[in-house]
Amino acid sequence: MKKAGIIGATGYAGVELVRLLLSHPDVEIGAISSVSFEGKSISEIYPNLLDILDTALLTEQEVIDRCDIIFAAVPHGLSQELARKCKTGGKLFIDLGADFRLYEEADYKQWYKGEYVYPELHREAVYALPELYEEKIASAKVIGNPGCYPTTVALGLAPMLKKKAIDPDTIIIDSKSGVTGAGRGLTQNTHYPDCNEAFSPYKIAEHRHTPEIEQTLSDLYGEKVTVTFVPHLLPVNRGIESTIYAKLVENFSIEEILESYKAFYKDKKFVRILPRGQIANIKNVRCSNYCDISLHLDARTRRLIVVSCIDNMVKGAAGQAIQNMNIAMGFAQDAGLCLIPPAF
Repeated sequence: MKKAGIIGATGYAGVELVRLLLSHPDVEIGAISSVSFEGKSISEIYPNLLDILDTALLTEQEVIDRCDIIFAAVPHGLSQELARKCKTGGKLFIDLGADFRLYEEADYKQWYKGEYVYPELHREAVYALPELYEEKIASAKVIGNPGCYPTTVALGLAPMLKKKAIDPDTIIIDSKSGVTGAGRGLTQNTHYPDCNEAFSPYKIAEHRHTPEIEQTLSDLYGEKVTVTFVPHLLPVNRGIESTIYAKLVENFSIEEILESYKAFYKDKKFVRILPRGQIANIKNVRCSNYCDISLHLDARTRRLIVVSCIDNMVKGAAGQAIQNMNIAMGFAQDAGLCLIPPAF
């Protein structure tokens, strides 16, 4: 039984890791930390864990010392030193933040205003979207867990970009996220009176997930891809829905497109391609590691419309991190993730 440690266990992604790892057959929680609540029991912060996990919150170093696998659910800029310590100690390190997502330091400097403190770690790190990079993840020691919006977009477009069936210059991404995507810290736009009964875009054409989206789509297409990406805030706790538009390069039928997606994801348990006529809905992936994709064709404009949905806290964060751990450790890929979305 391997021991997993969580640094940043009291954030939304961190406590979701706790919830999921408690049912993992091959891993036990060895230690957890929180700078804000060090010394307290996690069940004091999250009473749903009372008598389930009453573990005290330790220091980051204690977590690294006591565990084989380290998850870091901390803001960008804080994971590089943690990764160095884990690499030195022979620990698997999985970063749920942004420090190991981007290939180029110039992009990190531009979008996150930081630097690569240990360039050799970044050269070794694997950007880990399991359905696309499984072989690389299997031998990784430093893993950059993908962002939530980029997960929906990459999975939504991968089959068509790989076969160059869409014009990349026409890609428009209209995404919506629940408020947990902003993290546990309160901001004005996630303050209840401001976000309840409201719906609006934010960070238009300047969201930090843009370079990650373009990086993965460029990988898939084999040439540089740039997109128009506009995120919106939904007045719900969980879920991301991305509606993606792109022009087809040939007159593919909806049946041909559906078959292409089914073939591409035939061995990928967590990607569900909906039958023709159904529309993906965040309700149907809630609390699960699934990505639901529905496909639609505007025959008049020869434009493909992809709807891609995930739970931003599971497939968009903690669940995907565990899926990556499973691959890297040689566990069954769905271990600890056999979660059925609730019907209501």
